[in-house]
Amino acid sequence: MLERSAILAVSLLLASCMQPRQTDSVEAQGAAAADITANAAASPANPLRNVYFGDLHLHTRNSFDAYVFNVRADPDDAYAYAKGRTIKHAMGFDLRLTHAPLDFLAVTDHAEYLGVVQAIDTPGSTYSKVPYARDLSSSERAGILAAFARFADSLSSGKRLPELSDLSATRSAWQEILRSAERNNEPGKFTTFIGYEFTSMPEVRNLHRNIIFSSDRAPAMPYSALDSQNPEDLWRWMEQRRAEGMEALSIPHNGNGSDGTMFERTMWNGQPIDRAYAELRLRNEPLVEITQSKGQSETMPLLSPNDELAGFELMTSYIGVSKPITKFEGGYARDALKRGMELESQLGANPYKLGFVAGSDSHNSAGAYEEDHYFSKVGALDGSPDRRGAVPPADYKSWDEFYAAGKTVPVSSTWGSAGLTGIWAEQNTRESLFAALRRKETFATTGARIRVRLFAGYEIEGVNLATDAGVRSAYMNAVPMGGDLVGKPGGEPRFVVIAMRDIHSAPLQRIQMVKGWLDTAGKTHEKVFDVVCSDGGAVDATTQRCPDNGATVDLSTCEISRDKGAGQLQSAWRDPEFEPHRHAFYYARVIENPTCRWSTWDAIRAEVAPNPKLPKAIQERAYTSPIWFIPTEHAD
Repeated sequence: MLERSAILAVSLLLASCMQPRQTDSVEAQGAAAADITANAAASPANPLRNVYFGDLHLHTRNSFDAYVFNVRADPDDAYAYAKGRTIKHAMGFDLRLTHAPLDFLAVTDHAEYLGVVQAIDTPGSTYSKVPYARDLSSSERAGILAAFARFADSLSSGKRLPELSDLSATRSAWQEILRSAERNNEPGKFTTFIGYEFTSMPEVRNLHRNIIFSSDRAPAMPYSALDSQNPEDLWRWMEQRRAEGMEALSIPHNGNGSDGTMFERTMWNGQPIDRAYAELRLRNEPLVEITQSKGQSETMPLLSPNDELAGFELMTSYIGVSKPITKFEGGYARDALKRGMELESQLGANPYKLGFVAGSDSHNSAGAYEEDHYFSKVGALDGSPDRRGAVPPADYKSWDEFYAAGKTVPVSSTWGSAGLTGIWAEQNTRESLFAALRRKETFATTGARIRVRLFAGYEIEGVNLATDAGVRSAYMNAVPMGGDLVGKPGGEPRFVVIAMRDIHSAPLQRIQMVKGWLDTAGKTHEKVFDVVCSDGGAVDATTQRCPDNGATVDLSTCEISRDKGAGQLQSAWRDPEFEPHRHAFYYARVIENPTCRWSTWDAIRAEVAPNPKLPKAIQERAYTSPIWFIPTEHAD
């Protein structure tokens, strides 16, 4: 049996005694609603491409782990929230985006036991006759834990519970998802993607993927980890559907919880990766979700000891289990990019040529993307500040008293407010956005709507990406994020990057370039370069770092420095260590000034001291998809 520490406090979560958190009235939100409605204008086609923000990873009541935690909001509610309307949280309070609506959304409920818990909770249904039906609909802690454990153990083993072999509830829920996506899709204004989550977790190692379809053509049933835990079988299923006209992408997430198994050097059968595997994976998995509520999967200090920002929002235990991760190689995207170059040098194909996206992984039918408006990840599990470890439980007067009693905070205290995908596309339609996903002209943010563009080429001196003429020149003479730059005899590439702040978040502190390369012995290396500094700072030629710009955040009020940082940063950069015969990748990372973490905001509102064991401030960031440099002699 799995340990259930990640599900602690399940008792009372479904009970009627849950108290809603105090929020602004609907009347008080009127001005914000008017702004959201005004901003939701149809977007025209733009050959220079617009930026669109959305969430590719969201759960509703159809996911078994959402319904258990009292989530009753459905896919229609999820789309309503994304469009700027108000919906209800599992604990009864109102949820509404505080700024602009999203441009696109994929509802990605777990395919495994899709819609089943709701069916169990429906009197008179076939499902309601399972022996643990009363446990799932009660407020008894032991019963709920025992019933929930059945589902978790089933996913860990990959074996379907025999009493739930009837798939009618899943079929019905899937049809609800398809119909809702069609009802809510508004080409040119708001895009819905049909999708679901493939929840493979052998021995609780996270191998989850989100499957995103390109159009309204989708299979009669989703392929789940109860059909096979092997992602290779999923990709082959996707190939079959593609032959039938159902194009889709698989997006792995939370490699940080895979214990090194997300980006391995071997196949499922233990044999070394071969070219056929590499090509199969790349066709079906060109993207990776690099950040979300359960932490970032870019890199971590043990893998990138010279990257002082590598320790951001780390998750170092298995998902749903208080068991520490012991293997980090093979679990993070930067390491995967390096590993992919090694494999390509051996096989002639790169299975890990990955662009970057992000998602919330919210199980509320609504994503909490903003630190100052955080409301939980999983319904009633963490739906109040005390349940998510931001303020001491009512039985304790202070954190000192709480920790002196030997207590620990729930795992939900480590979850973050994240994340959003940015897509550069001609217009807000499924066709245009999906094409951008396929070519990897995408970037990931930790929740702030930072806009960032990256190009690389040889004839781009003087290009200004803040102008239409500059962007037009970049597309004509360079490649954008997600692309390959082929070497040019005697040529040395230039990189142009621009980032614009989210006006509702903090100013920008700096832009960095992350480089990985392959040496003559076939070994990989990495290095981080600051390429442009705010506040007139200059990059140190020796350390390749910006000076501290002096930005701070007042942890008693969360007031940020208003006179530090930049609204926009732009740079034309050359790699000072460029070698024309070395395979390399480059991606930009944009860093904001410090702001309060959501847990600090919770503590201030409750007029208590912040939890001393949680970070008090963070620096929001954005990551572009890489550009790969291909030496001339290796170009096709």
